[in-house]
Amino acid sequence: MVCLHGTDPATVFLSAWARTDGMTVAGMSRALYEERSLVKHLAMRRTLFVFPRETLGFAQAGASDRVADRERRRLVGDVEKAGLRDDGERWLAEASEQVLAALAGGREATSSELRAGIPLLEGSIVYGEGKSWGGRLPVGPRVLTTLSAAGEIVRASNDGAWTLSRPRWASMRAWLGQELPRCSEVEGVAGLVERWLRAFGPGTEADIKWWLGSTVASVRRALADLGAVEVDLNGQRGYLLPRDVETAEPVDPWPALLPPLDPTTMGWFERDWYLGPYKQQLFDTSGNAGATAWWDGRIVGGWRQTDSGEVVLDLLEDIGRDGKEALERESARLTDWFGGTRALPRFPSPLSRERAS
Repeated sequence: MVCLHGTDPATVFLSAWARTDGMTVAGMSRALYEERSLVKHLAMRRTLFVFPRETLGFAQAGASDRVADRERRRLVGDVEKAGLRDDGERWLAEASEQVLAALAGGREATSSELRAGIPLLEGSIVYGEGKSWGGRLPVGPRVLTTLSAAGEIVRASNDGAWTLSRPRWASMRAWLGQELPRCSEVEGVAGLVERWLRAFGPGTEADIKWWLGSTVASVRRALADLGAVEVDLNGQRGYLLPRDVETAEPVDPWPALLPPLDPTTMGWFERDWYLGPYKQQLFDTSGNAGATAWWDGRIVGGWRQTDSGEVVLDLLEDIGRDGKEALERESARLTDWFGGTRALPRFPSPLSRERAS
């Protein structure tokens, strides 16, 4: 995979479980927090992902730098508009410098600890004034978001269980033990597109543009640089890497239980060929995918945990006895793996909420 979605902390573990024999919480935690071969980083579409360490440089240049620039400009504008500061650029530069100083020497700190020690991180912005959904948004976490997208700081150790996100922040350089690898934006985009095609190809320009959160022009340049091969996708123009143009051998039907925001469920922009008519049941109105049940390359329903931690299926169609039995075996296997732990999804699907009630 190119990366794993990290917005919902449990997804990282469950996506790996679905693809890796013998995957344990301890093993994934070791990769994240001890070996640091996997790193949490804000990248495409301002989304938190977990990247293999060797992909970070491409992610930074091809996606994160663009996100950081957008976040920086928005934050400065919001702070000045709210009247908190009339010199937003200078304020952000000073606040960022003090955060980096607080994390110097390999120190880690929670966002609360940083706010307590850095007065410049205090303050909040009112949004949706007079609306039922309005409130106050503190600026401190947005400074950290901007710094993390820029590759200056990183979500390091986690103070919570594997199902919770309670990160301690560290400098990226200290966490990696070296400077973050750098390359040009063109090289970064090409590196990401190459990895996407390797994992998800064939796909369309629209698929890659959406996933990357970039422009059609940058996608087309990357496809040209990679020598991507045009293929027909039922009347649409798709692309493959040159090494993948040979006809693939058919595989036996396979079951899978994938977690909310899994990269396969979220991998393409145009999803009808595997999602079918189930978008309203399995995606919320913001486009976040819930837990999905797959049979033979298609989404056929969802799954959820009961109060006791048992994994139960919510199938949306009759897939025959073999398919149902295969998915039931997967649900029993996942129930055993959870061992009584419940992972409450941040983005439960409409289907799971309906069936649970």
